[in-house]
Parts: sequence; structure tokens; C-alpha cells
Amino acid sequence: MFQLHAKHGVGQGVDDSTFHFEAVFFRHSVKPSACVAEICAAGGEALFIGCDVTRDEQVRGMIERVLSCYGRLDYAFNNAGIEIEQGRLAEGSEAEFDAIMGVNVKGVWLCMKYQLPVMLAQGGGAIVNTASVAGLGAAPKMSIYAASKHAVIGLTKSAAIEYAKKGIRVNAVCPAVIDTDMFRRAYEADPRKAEFAAAMHPVGRVGKVEEVAAAVMYLCSDGAAFTTGHALTVDGGATAI
Repeated sequence: MFQLHAKHGVGQGVDDSTFHFEAVFFRHSVKPSACVAEICAAGGEALFIGCDVTRDEQVRGMIERVLSCYGRLDYAFNNAGIEIEQGRLAEGSEAEFDAIMGVNVKGVWLCMKYQLPVMLAQGGGAIVNTASVAGLGAAPKMSIYAASKHAVIGLTKSAAIEYAKKGIRVNAVCPAVIDTDMFRRAYEADPRKAEFAAAMHPVGRVGKVEEVAAAVMYLCSDGAAFTTGHALTVDGGATAI
């Protein structure tokens, strides 16, 4: 499994799930040594490839490295993303827009641009992109982020249809608020915000990274062989309201 993400959060949960399936994956991380060591100690195999997902030549080189080491690419989880907004739409900066769209949209597009031909040549594969419930509706004070995740869903659905008859499935996961380091940093200073975040979900709590990881593993598995072009919510019922 090829996996692209930041240091902690949902991607770490997928790391933990992945090696139980005895899969091989590749992790983009700021400090990957601990994660790689943990997987290898558990009997798995891991490779770190540093990459700026907004740079075509780096993404292309990353996929080439994967192929040179392992010869094929069966599953890909494109999870790199950022969220740096602080206010309403008119208060955002061009720099914020370019940064968010660069990583969240261009990054996913570039990764699929180089993953899809590999899967096409080998006769199939599965890709999962991380979107968000923000990509399914409005997200006040996160308008650029929301737009980027709407775009991820658009890329996902379009690619799914383009490659549906080629044995390649492309889906997205759409988490709501998940208990990651990013979440903790945002809400530790004000417990009332954490309570509000929990109340957003009918189940009465925020999600766990392992729960998103389980959804990703399902979408990569043969159990999802008839599922493509789908944006799977992992949201504790939030979008059902």
C-alpha cells in the first residue's frame, strides 16, 4: 500500500491497521523513523520517501522509487492535507488559498496522475483519497478548505468513472472531527470547543483515527470490489441530520 500523509493523525491509524494485513505501504512523514521502526518490529515492511506533493517531479520520482523497490502498486491512500484558515472567506489571504489548494487538490491530482498509469499497466488497483464532511456541504470559517475537499471528491468521482472498466477503483473517505493531534491542539486551550465538537456528532463524541483507518482498509479490500466513485462518510451521523 502506498500511503501519503503527514506525521500524525488518520495516517498513523492506517499504519497500525495496514501491517496487520501484512501489506506494504509507503509513508510521507516529517519524522518517519519511529513509525517505520514500529512496523518493521511487528514483522512488516516500510519505506519512507520524502516528497512535496505540490511538485510534479517529486511525486513522479516517488512513484518511480516505489516501482524500483517493489515492482507494483496495488493500493494507494492519498491523505496529505492542510487546514490553516482562521476566519471568514473575505478575511483569507491569497497565500492561504494557494497553500491549501496546492496540497489538498493539486497534491491529490498529481498523485493520481502517476498512480493511475501504474495500476492501468498492471491490470488494476484501488485508490482512496481523503476528503472531509466539509467537502459535502458548508464549512463556515473554513471556506477554502471546504472548497478543496469538494474538489477532492470531484477528482475522485471523475477518475472512478474514467477507469471503472480498467479494474481500478477510486473512492474517498469523508471524516468529520477526528481525535488527532491537530484536533487536540485546536481544542485543548478551550475545553468548551471540544464539548461543542463532540456535540456535533449524534453519537456524542469525536471519531477515532482507527475508525477512519478501518474505512480506508475496507475501500482497498476485495470486500469493496463493487464500490467505486463513492465518498464514504465516517462522521458519527453528522451528515444525517
